[in-house]
Amino acid sequence: MADIETFVIVGASLAGAKAAEGLREEGFTGRIVLIGEEPYRPYERPPLSKGFLLGTSPREEVFVHPEGWYAEHDVDLRLSTRVVSLDRAAREVVLDGGERIGYDRLLLTTGSEPRHLNVPGSAADGVLYLRRLEDSERLREAYTKATRVAIIGAGWIGLETAAAARAAGLDVTVLEAAELPLLRVLGPEVAQVFADLHVEHGVALRLGVQVARLTTSAIPGKTSAVTGVELRDGTVIRADLVLIGVGITPVVSLAADAGLDVTNGVRVDEHLRTGDPAVFAAGDVANAYHPTLRREVRVEHWENARRQGALVAKTMLGQDVVFDRLPYFFSDQYDLGMEYVGYVAPGEYDQVVLRGDVAKREFLAFWLSDGRVLAGMNVNVWDVVGEVEELIGRGRQVDVARLADVAVPLAEV
Repeated sequence: MADIETFVIVGASLAGAKAAEGLREEGFTGRIVLIGEEPYRPYERPPLSKGFLLGTSPREEVFVHPEGWYAEHDVDLRLSTRVVSLDRAAREVVLDGGERIGYDRLLLTTGSEPRHLNVPGSAADGVLYLRRLEDSERLREAYTKATRVAIIGAGWIGLETAAAARAAGLDVTVLEAAELPLLRVLGPEVAQVFADLHVEHGVALRLGVQVARLTTSAIPGKTSAVTGVELRDGTVIRADLVLIGVGITPVVSLAADAGLDVTNGVRVDEHLRTGDPAVFAAGDVANAYHPTLRREVRVEHWENARRQGALVAKTMLGQDVVFDRLPYFFSDQYDLGMEYVGYVAPGEYDQVVLRGDVAKREFLAFWLSDGRVLAGMNVNVWDVVGEVEELIGRGRQVDVARLADVAVPLAEV
């Protein structure tokens, strides 16, 4: 028994589940312990703000694997279990009940958690966040009872839940501190497309505003219920449901307390290894060096967690593999579907090239610096992600006129 290796995965997330799957697919016959704080087996988060929230996808479809998969593949799945500390010297994880589990390899896939809005009234009934399965279930039920919803934050989660609320027939107000939704991610040239989309679907967009407090009323036998959002200029937006979507932060406390390098997540190299040769990280929590982008990048999206989980399994087994896939994410809002690939930070591009019909929302957008494509997004135009990735990966200057010309195939650009 002593010769059997034990791989412990802390975080029963998509990345954690795909790592366990990858280990078995690569032929690992040792012990796998997958530990999660939530009472559910690993699930995927995109449906929580899309199909599952809309009621178009059944609950069972959110899970990464069928219920019996973990037993069938001899994965010791510990749910409703919290790891309270990592003992790197002894190579053990310590559980909240005091049990210690030794490991030969340790993978951190602890993910991220919602950033809270600390204003008066934020603890009232009817104030929700969306991150976990029960959050989506609670929000979906709230949509059937509410009439007016205020959404604080016009990021991807905020806009996707706004679309779901409109589909449920609610009056929706989206409150955003920036001058446009998704401004930091897309820049003004493309962010306006999403602003127009939501206004056309009846959303009241309040941009460039700051929240002062949430207004409440007393409930017999309870604390209080939210009744609206008061802005700093004194304006009150009435609402019987408030969803807060002001970003997420990586869950790094275990890593930090154990003395691992934590800067905007758990820092790992291109192989997803930390500075401790027995410890690895993947998914939302991993701030990984990207050899193509030549920088550390932490990506908070489904595809990244899926890909990194599969790759880190190979690294844990000693294979010389590198995570060099470009960041990718997608979103569905009303009749708009989009995919984004690449990476560009605010202020790092000097040109946006649009290709197609922006008015009809059937186009591609490219972010360039010095004539080189850094990122691309396709809106209601499909089967082009591979070509966009190739444009980015080559790192060469392109002919901007040809890039914008729909008559010139992307493969020829």
